[in-house]
Formats: sequence, C-alpha cells, structure tokens
Amino acid sequence: MSKIGKLPVAIPAGVTVTVNPGMITVKGPKGELKQDINNLVTVKVEGTEVIVNPADNSKNAGAAHGLYRNLIQNMVTGVTTGYSKTLVITGVGYRAEVKGTELVMNLGYSSDFIAVIPEGLTVAADAAGKITISGISKQLVGEFSAQIRKLRMPEPYKGKGIRYDNEVIRRKVGKTGVK
Repeated sequence: MSKIGKLPVAIPAGVTVTVNPGMITVKGPKGELKQDINNLVTVKVEGTEVIVNPADNSKNAGAAHGLYRNLIQNMVTGVTTGYSKTLVITGVGYRAEVKGTELVMNLGYSSDFIAVIPEGLTVAADAAGKITISGISKQLVGEFSAQIRKLRMPEPYKGKGIRYDNEVIRRKVGKTGVK
C-alpha cells in the first residue's frame, strides 16, 4: 500500500466532493474540477474526508492508490486556493503581452509567437518580463507554462530565454580567445 495513499484528503468548508462510478467531481469557490477514476481504486467520502483504497493487492492498484489520492488533493487545493506559475523572460528585445485570449511573445525570431490561452487559465504579462499563469487545474497550469518555456529554453552562456521564476540556470564560461 502507498504511504501517501493511506492519508485521507481533508475537505475544507465550502467544498463539495461527489463520487460517481468512474468519476469524481470537486466543486469549490473558484470552480469545478472532474477526474476519471480507474477501477483499481475505490473512493469514499466520509464526513469531511475523502478516503482512497486500492481495489486489490496488485502492484498497479498500489501505484494507482497514491496517484488518485494526490489527484484528489490537487483538485481540492485548486478549487480553494488555485495554482500559479511565474515565468521570466530574459534577453534584449524579448517581451510578452496579452491580447485578448492570446499571449503574443517576441523572442528574437523573425516573427512573433502567438499562444492561445486555454480556457480556465488567466495569464498576466508585465513590462519587466514576467508572465504569471494561474488557474484551478494544476495539470493545466503546469502544461501551459512548460509549453511557453519550450519556445525559447534558457541557454547557459548568456542566460537568454524563458525560465521559471525559481529556476537557477548554471552559467558557463564562453570561449576565451586564446591565440
């Protein structure tokens, strides 16, 4: 059995958790999230806690046990506080701005990159080169921020590119010009 899976998920006030066959729904002050549930686990709501148990003693059921417990925990956290990631754009002339439902970025290429902001996410870009992506789905926030970062990965020589706010880029020394 999974150590993480054994822990119950606490349901805060204002959040409702509904378990249907094959589906779990979490509603809260920020919105509603749904997740398909595998038949390897059983999910029960008891009072103010959600309890996840494996259906049998197989290895796959043990792996799904911890996975679904964490997915439910992420859903509860998302509908109460939400998730956000901050990206930093570094480079001469690199900039980003939000135009309606699109994120327009100039990243040193001949044309601008235009990324359509997925439904359920909010994106804010400031003049200092910071992009803040926030939403209630941890998976959606992480996936969109990874796609944006992939457009211009940070490079180790000059430090140009898009990096996460808390990411540290190990800088390398370039050529020395020895004759």
